[in-house]
Amino acid sequence: MILLIAATRPNFMKVAPVHRALRARDIPVRLLHTGQHFDASMSDVFFRDLGLPTPDVHLGAGGGSHAEQTASILVGVEKDLLQNRPSMVVVVGDVTSTLSAALAAAKLGIPVVHIESGLRSRDWTMPEEINRILTDQLSDLLLTPSHDAAPNLRAEGIPEERIKFVGNIMIDSLHWSLRHQTDVLARLGLEARNYAVVTLHRPANVDTAEKLRETLDAVEAIASRIPSIFPVHPRTVQRAETFGLAARLRDMKGLKAIEPLGHHDFVTAMANARLVATDSGGIQEETTALGIPCLTMRQGTERPITVTEGTNIIVGLDAALIAREVDQILAGRAKEGRIPEGWDGKTADRIADALQAFLAGSPPPRTSGPRA
Repeated sequence: MILLIAATRPNFMKVAPVHRALRARDIPVRLLHTGQHFDASMSDVFFRDLGLPTPDVHLGAGGGSHAEQTASILVGVEKDLLQNRPSMVVVVGDVTSTLSAALAAAKLGIPVVHIESGLRSRDWTMPEEINRILTDQLSDLLLTPSHDAAPNLRAEGIPEERIKFVGNIMIDSLHWSLRHQTDVLARLGLEARNYAVVTLHRPANVDTAEKLRETLDAVEAIASRIPSIFPVHPRTVQRAETFGLAARLRDMKGLKAIEPLGHHDFVTAMANARLVATDSGGIQEETTALGIPCLTMRQGTERPITVTEGTNIIVGLDAALIAREVDQILAGRAKEGRIPEGWDGKTADRIADALQAFLAGSPPPRTSGPRA
């Protein structure tokens, strides 16, 4: 039996196609939701849109500091592992739950498989970077989304036989939702190709008053040029209220600050946008697959292939640079890209193949200590 770990909105998009592929092969699978994203708009609607069943177990471990979440998830996952003893634990992405579940399994000698291995931002101020590196060191099978990931793993001492290129699982869920487009443009009064989508939630952009003001300046550089929608993450809402910036967010000219969208609604809005501005790694990938111009409001990215091959441009929070790039896009001079290898909507089947091969003993589960 395989245990799949889900925790946050991006996790759900990665887990859903894998769950479907395993069930289609009659491979026993259980789904554990840690509850790291517990708001209905960030969790329940995504399970429904992505066709995920009710989780076999829900830990309800959302809220608290990184340390508190890590401890709560570690304890909860360990308890479930002791009760059910799966053949392997499959974790995805780079959130707190990813590392916590991998650590719980490794401590009990249960093989760990990491989907989306090898991505690196080189920015150790990001909690996600720490989670990625430690999870990869704990994992027995490392499934990579793009060919630039394997060199990172080799440099960190991961043996070649444990690295497997499978492609980008996010694109499987993107294709799923493109087949389920909604009337969200009509509901929001949007005209296709005549609006921008903005998403911002990372701590580096919203967790201090100074940074949130800078972030809103960057958003204003977009909204002043093209009508923009901003599905506001609960974290950003809370910070805006705390710092007295809620009115600016709510009243910004050209901007519609709205509740988070379900997956089908969001994909529909993104696929029909003129451009997207974000600090999300997954959205950088989705816009590359869609050929939509993407402005990444960070200083770097753990997905450099979206820059070297895709439509992504790193702009940070430089409002002047953002304004210039938006003007270029609106003038018909947007950066063009191509879809990377393995971003074809068939990654879940390649992952299922890799999991079956692992269960059959290739490669064998790790029995030694750190591979340095």
